[in-house]
This record gives sequence, C-alpha cells and structure tokens, in this order.
Amino acid sequence: MTASSSPPPPRSRNPQAHRSERVGWLRAAVLGANDGIVSIAGLVVGVAASGADSAAILTSGIAGTVAGAMSMAAGEYVSVQSQADTERADIAVEQRELDDDPQSELQELARIYEQRGLTPELAREVARQLSDHDALASHARDELGITDTLRARPVQAALTAAAAFVGGAALPIAAVLLAPAGQTETVAIPATLIGLSISGALAAWTGGAPVLRGALRVAFWGALAMAAATVVGRLFDVQV
Repeated sequence: MTASSSPPPPRSRNPQAHRSERVGWLRAAVLGANDGIVSIAGLVVGVAASGADSAAILTSGIAGTVAGAMSMAAGEYVSVQSQADTERADIAVEQRELDDDPQSELQELARIYEQRGLTPELAREVARQLSDHDALASHARDELGITDTLRARPVQAALTAAAAFVGGAALPIAAVLLAPAGQTETVAIPATLIGLSISGALAAWTGGAPVLRGALRVAFWGALAMAAATVVGRLFDVQV
C-alpha cells in the first residue's frame, strides 16, 4: 500500500432498519389480527354460551370470519385512501405555490431549517441545494411531513388487514373444531387469551415497545370482550 492510498471506510455494523418503515403495514396487521382473534372468539363463545350445538357455533365463526375480513379490508381501504387523498391535495397545493412564487417557498424552507437549529446562512444554503435537487419533495418532507416511507398505501393496508384478520380468526375456529362437544368455551377462552398474548407480544417486539406490556394489554381487552359475549349468550340461553 502506498503512502498516498487510504483504507476504504469501514462498513457499518448496524444496518439502519428503522421501525418507522413498518408503520404502514404493521398497524393494519396488528389491528386485523387482534380484531380477528377477539371478534371471532367473542362470537363463538357467545353463541356457545347460548346453548347452541357445535355445528351452529362453527357456522357462526366461519360466517363472522368472512364478514369480518371484508369489513376490515373495506374499512382500512376507505380510511387510508382518505389519508392518501389528503396527501395528494396538500402536495398539489404545494406545487402551485412553488410554480407561483418559488422565492417565497425557498425562504419558507430556509426558515424551517433555522427552526431546527441551523444558522441562517447554512439554512438558506441547504434550502437552495435541496430545492435545486427536488423542491417539491423537500417541501413535502420538511413542511408537510410526507415521505415515501410513511405515505398512505390503501391497497397494502386493506390486504394486510384482511389477511391478518383471517389469520387471527383461525385460532378460535380451530378451538371450536378441536373442542369436545359442549366444551367450546372451556377450550376457546384460554386458547384465545394465549393467542392474544402472543399477538400482542409480537406486535410490541416488531414496533420496538415493551413486550410484556404489549401482551398484557391485548389479553386484557380480549378477556373483557369474551366476558361480555358470554354474559350476552347466557342471557338468551337458547337451546338449538
């Protein structure tokens, strides 16, 4: 190696896999899975508590799974599409402002960087260089808070929520299939609580939150939902 040569920069030991990149699909997945477990578990436990036979319980669970998955997909799509529409409208307004008065927009961008701690001179230079590169993207990111990572993706949210709902609902459905006759509640309730604890723990781990807290809060609300469903089922006490 000659004296003028320099070693290559060391490679990073910690690849930057930021958890914020998962926000778009993680929220829909967690919501769908937990809703699938809680909704269908509550449904089958409530129907079982009414005195229905295994066939009726299973039918109600499958029907609830199909309806719930479609509802989750539609709800997520409409909600996230509304967010996407708002983002597009804000970006269109920003594009018009850039076309009409680019100098004022440049000053606005510089003020944003000053407020974040840069000196006025450096803020103006950063704003100028970023605007020369892609003015609209700079304003969308730093003024509106819209980035490619966090952009609303309605189709992704809808498909993720529906698939997660079906996956979550599979647990109480399996409990119905495996439970001895007349023992649906006995099997479904603990299986559901275990599934909810695992789901909450995985969601917390994926999002970087405390695992135990995530497991407990999901299990608590699931237990509350099943308790309410059981009370309703026993009030009717219908022998099918």
